[in-house]
Amino acid sequence: MASASGTDPNAAPVGTGPTPKRRNTELLLLGFAVLLTIAAQCIVDLTLTDALRPELATFGIWFSALWLVAHLVVRRFAPYADPLLLPCIAMLSGLGLVMIHRLDIAGNTLGRNNSGEDAPVQLLWATVGLVLFIAVLVVVRDHRVLARFAYTLALVGLVLLAIPAVLPNSEINGAKLWIRVAGFSIQPGEFAKICLIVFFAAYLVDKRDVLALASRRVAGLELPRGRDLGPVLLAWVASILVLVFERDLGSSLLLFGIFVVMLYVATERASWLVIGLLLFSGGAYVAYQAFSHVRVRVDTWLDPFGYADTGGYQIVQSLFSLGTGGLFGAGLGGGRPDQVPVAKSDFIAAAIGEELGLFGLVALIVLYLVLVERGLRTSLVCRDGFGKLLAAGLAFAVAWQVFVVLGGVTGLLPLTGLTTPFVAYGGSSLVANFGLVALLVRISDAARRPAAPPAAPVAKLTDAPTEVVRP
Repeated sequence: MASASGTDPNAAPVGTGPTPKRRNTELLLLGFAVLLTIAAQCIVDLTLTDALRPELATFGIWFSALWLVAHLVVRRFAPYADPLLLPCIAMLSGLGLVMIHRLDIAGNTLGRNNSGEDAPVQLLWATVGLVLFIAVLVVVRDHRVLARFAYTLALVGLVLLAIPAVLPNSEINGAKLWIRVAGFSIQPGEFAKICLIVFFAAYLVDKRDVLALASRRVAGLELPRGRDLGPVLLAWVASILVLVFERDLGSSLLLFGIFVVMLYVATERASWLVIGLLLFSGGAYVAYQAFSHVRVRVDTWLDPFGYADTGGYQIVQSLFSLGTGGLFGAGLGGGRPDQVPVAKSDFIAAAIGEELGLFGLVALIVLYLVLVERGLRTSLVCRDGFGKLLAAGLAFAVAWQVFVVLGGVTGLLPLTGLTTPFVAYGGSSLVANFGLVALLVRISDAARRPAAPPAAPVAKLTDAPTEVVRP
């Protein structure tokens, strides 16, 4: 019988039901992302060749199977993970494949594509990335286990960063970032980034109480003790060494920025951000004065049209491409993004801006914002300190890299050589980022999984009832 308030007194209280897993929501969004990708591929083929290429069926089946397998693996090994992570990655990688395919056709038409088509190679790398994604979810059942190997991963990360500096023939476009093996080029810095983020999270969890101590207050900021500046100075020195020996401005900026932000998240002291900014500014000034390649990049950034025939040609063409796209773009297949050098990797954002316009580029940024927001939300709801810092570091790594890349393409920042995550052509970046998302999925599953009920208290022997037994 209903109570006077109109509710059933025997009904379960609100909020005590099972936590929804939202896997069907994820599947629906993945289907939408796959459908949009295949539709965009059809538009490109019809616009540029007036017919649907026979390879479209193979691409559609392969791309659909890729994300179906990823969904089934998440459903089995991380059922409570955030349902928006995989669809965002599927949409980003799908858009990247469409643009790479579009540039392939342009290169083949004009006779510029001497290496064959790159879109099938990118799809193959996405499959390798899926294998790593599955391996991480199957092997790492509890993200907290990674904290035990923090220093080992730090060593692995530093070695991966250092290898290109000592190997011959590792330089491409002025930066020594690559390892050439059996005709393939591997960029170990992409994997080093993940290893070092895991180390930063474990280290800062152990030391954050010490690092949060303040020695004095200056201009409203509580400055840390001098003895606690060691970690940030070491990170700064490591980033400078990467800049000096590998001529890699992007990785140097990325690693130091990640460490400083994770330090701020761990200690909640804005003084670390100020110290990091001052160290970065000092290092940038010294690098500008000491190293010619840094000076060339900065001068080109300040006046790209003054170097339009030399080092500024890329950024000038990128600006023309973005200007041609306007608000709504020239349409898929309607522009000339192939006029921008290295459009498939470093400047793929310019190609998207030309053909999809400002609205398309903003849509791309919104996808990244959703991905980063879900990573930061995972950090907020995670129950352990290591998981909180690790999720925040991984999410910020994506956000910082996208900001630096788009800043370079639009002329806001100097060019760094970083690639747009999941969209740009490049096997190392794509595979490493699949591993990064796998860690986010694992932490998200742990954060959203219902807490285990408290164990029943063990009865004490002294509380047991006694009974007198007469013979």
